Amino acid sequence: MFQSSPAYRPRLDLRRFGLISLFLCAFFSVDAAAQTGPGGPAQGPVSVGTITVKTVDVPYVRTLPGRAVAYETGEIRARVSGVVEEIMYAAGDTLNPGDPMFKIEDTTYVAAFASAKAALAGAEVARDTAQATVDRYKTLQGSAVSKADLQTAEANAAATVASYAAAQAAVDVAQLDLDRTIVRSPISGIAGIANVSVGALVTANQADALATVTRLDPIYIDVSDSSAGMLRVRAQIDDGSLKLGTKVDVALVLEDGTTYDGQGTVVVLGNVVSATTGTFDLRVQFDNPKRLILPGQFLRVKLTLGSTSAKLVPQRATGRTSDGTLTVFVAKDGVAKKVALTSSGSQDNAWIVTGGIEDGDLVIVDGLTNLRDGAEIKPVPVTIDADGVVHDAANPDAAAPDTAKPDAAKPDTPKPDAAKPAATGNN
Repeated sequence: MFQSSPAYRPRLDLRRFGLISLFLCAFFSVDAAAQTGPGGPAQGPVSVGTITVKTVDVPYVRTLPGRAVAYETGEIRARVSGVVEEIMYAAGDTLNPGDPMFKIEDTTYVAAFASAKAALAGAEVARDTAQATVDRYKTLQGSAVSKADLQTAEANAAATVASYAAAQAAVDVAQLDLDRTIVRSPISGIAGIANVSVGALVTANQADALATVTRLDPIYIDVSDSSAGMLRVRAQIDDGSLKLGTKVDVALVLEDGTTYDGQGTVVVLGNVVSATTGTFDLRVQFDNPKRLILPGQFLRVKLTLGSTSAKLVPQRATGRTSDGTLTVFVAKDGVAKKVALTSSGSQDNAWIVTGGIEDGDLVIVDGLTNLRDGAEIKPVPVTIDADGVVHDAANPDAAAPDTAKPDAAKPDTPKPDAAKPAATGNN
C-alpha cells in the first residue's frame, strides 16, 4: 500500500482563507452599523409636534339620516267620465291652484245642464201656480171654497216647492259636472308628465292619476332617530352635561357632502317608537327656492341641541386598536404614552373627547410615523389650522418642519464615511 512520505503535510489555500476573512469582516461591520445607525451610536429623542388640550364648550350635534318629502303632492284625477280633448299645460310648468290642466269632452254635460235648467223652469211655474191657488182659496174660504179644498191646495203648493228645490239641485249638479270637464290643479307646484294622451277615455275617480303636481318650496325632510339615542340625550340633560340651547339649529348635508345654504326648523316631533326598528320619526322643514332638494333624496340632518364641555383632539392625531378603541399619544416626561379615549362624536376635523386625557396634556399631532408607546421624544409646540395643516407655534405663518426625524447631529459630530458599506445597509 502506498504511504505518504513523513515529510508531506496538507497545504492551506491562502487565497480561499483570505476571501473568508474579508467576508466575515464585512458582515460584522454591517451588523454593527445596523445597530448603531448611520449617525454613530444610538439615536436621540424623536422630535414630535404637540398641542395642549383644554376643556371647551362644544356644540352638541346629532347627525341623523333623512329623506326628502314633498311639502304637498296633488294626484290629478278626473271627476267626470269622457274623452280627453286637450292637455292644457306643459310638464315642468309652475301651476297655481285652479290652473287648467286637462279638457274632457263636454257635449253630454252641456246637454244635461240645459235639460236640468228646463226642468227647473217647469218646477218654478208649477210652484208659482200652486201658491197662487192657495192665495185665491184663502180669499174665498167660508163661501165658495171649503176648508178641505184649502188644505189640499196648500199641500200641493208645498209639494211644488220641494220639486222646485230638487230641480235647482239637479241644475247645480249638472253645472258641477260641466265645470269638471276642465280638470284643474288643486295646489301650487310643479306639474309632472301627463299619464294620458289626447283621445284617451278616462272615468270619474279612476285609480290611475292623470298627472301629479308637486310643491317643492318649502320641502320636508323626514328623519329617524333611535330610542336609545333619545334616552342618552335625556340622561345628559338630566345630569347637566348637556346644556340645551334656546332653539334647535337644523343644518342639512347634501348627497355630495356640501352643506345646504339655509337653516331648517323642526315642525313635527314623533311620540311613538316603531316596534320593528326601535326608532321614532321627526320632520324638519327647509326653504327650497332653487329646488336643489327633490323628493326621495337621502340626506343628513345635523341637529344642534345645545353645548357640552369636552376636549377637541385632531383626528389626524388619533388611531384605533384592533377592537376599535380610539387612542392617542400623549407626551409625558419625555416619553410618548399611548392612552385610550372616550368620544361622543366629532366636530369638523376633531374628535369630541369626554375621557382619557386631562386639561394641560400634550397631545402628539405630528411625527407619529413609527412612533411607539414608551419612545423617547422631544415635544415641539405646534398649531393646526382649519385645513389640518400643522404650523410651528413659534412661527405660525410657516408650516412645521418634519418632526418625524430624530434630533439633528451637533455641528462638530463627524458624518459617516459615505464609502463604507454600513452607510447603505440600514434599511
